[in-house]
Amino acid sequence: MRRLALAACLVAAAWGAPPYRLAVPKGFPQPKIPPGNPLTADKVRLGRYLFYDKRLSVNGAASCGTCHRQELAFTDSRAQAVGATGQTLPRGTMSLVNVAYAGALTWSNPDLHSLEELAFGAIFAADPLELGVGKQDLVRLIRSDPVYRPLLPRAFPGEANPYRVANVAKAIASFVRTIVSRGSPYDRFHFDGDADAIPESAKRGEVLFYLDYGGPSCFRCHGGFDFSDAVDYAGKPRTPAQFHNNGLYNVAGQFSFPMPSLGLYVHTKNPADVGRFKAPTLRNIALTAPYMHDGSIATLGEAVDHYAAGGRTIGEGPRAGVGRDNPAKDPLVHGFPMTPQNRADLIAFLESLTDTSVIRDPRFADPWPRE
Repeated sequence: MRRLALAACLVAAAWGAPPYRLAVPKGFPQPKIPPGNPLTADKVRLGRYLFYDKRLSVNGAASCGTCHRQELAFTDSRAQAVGATGQTLPRGTMSLVNVAYAGALTWSNPDLHSLEELAFGAIFAADPLELGVGKQDLVRLIRSDPVYRPLLPRAFPGEANPYRVANVAKAIASFVRTIVSRGSPYDRFHFDGDADAIPESAKRGEVLFYLDYGGPSCFRCHGGFDFSDAVDYAGKPRTPAQFHNNGLYNVAGQFSFPMPSLGLYVHTKNPADVGRFKAPTLRNIALTAPYMHDGSIATLGEAVDHYAAGGRTIGEGPRAGVGRDNPAKDPLVHGFPMTPQNRADLIAFLESLTDTSVIRDPRFADPWPRE
């Protein structure tokens, strides 16, 4: 792993830019950094400014940081994200914490493979419109702005024309790769030897979390260092990203999930993929309500109840149905007995995954002067 980090530094040095030494926490693997976009200090700095700049939207109303708020672990507390023009997007905002390790970058798109692509789409895509700035407008901005004009050549030395939209996406991707979290009470308990970092209730909840046969089996989808099975990192064998139907819906009609959020099916057209979504990280989960791809579960307690029931039952209305009986539901969502004490303990464990340092770290904060 050290050789991989050294190689990344050497590549950055070859570009003529000082490398950014990403601090990889104890217990974490090295993230994959694209050879064509090595981390450098100037690029990360540039990306931080771009991430929080509302001028990257069609009307100056929103930035990446509008939907990815640091104090909410880079989510936005909405059930569904809202674009710069007020358009409600189909799904909720995913956390960017530890996104450098994400093996799937959205709720259900297996064809999106890099943070550079993700940033490019957020800035320029028209349907749905997130930021929607025009490419020529963006080029004019980065050529003329007193912050960007000197930063682009420093971030991309040796380029005859560094003022390119592709470099904007590369810089934003570089910044968000540095948002790494491993400072929760859970981490202090397990990795730092602090026996008192988490309460006894959370310790009991962890036992339940990892209880397999006859138990919750939460770790089957939310295991590993990032509490998700949709991870990728240097040295990991190439395997397809995992997506799951968790029995959230079982509506009548052609599809068992309500339009337009049909999950992986949208990309594969395979009926077995209806309702299959990414299992997101559980790190900082107490900060990222509401839950599920459409924000339809409000609290951690309700999320625990959903899985204990083996799927959600909606009694009436257009989304009525028994999710437990969804024929495409992942067999890992099997339901389990839940006492009030077990419920409280599981919630306590999930709350112990909150890292307050990442939501206060000035390296990730808005660098623009407050108006």
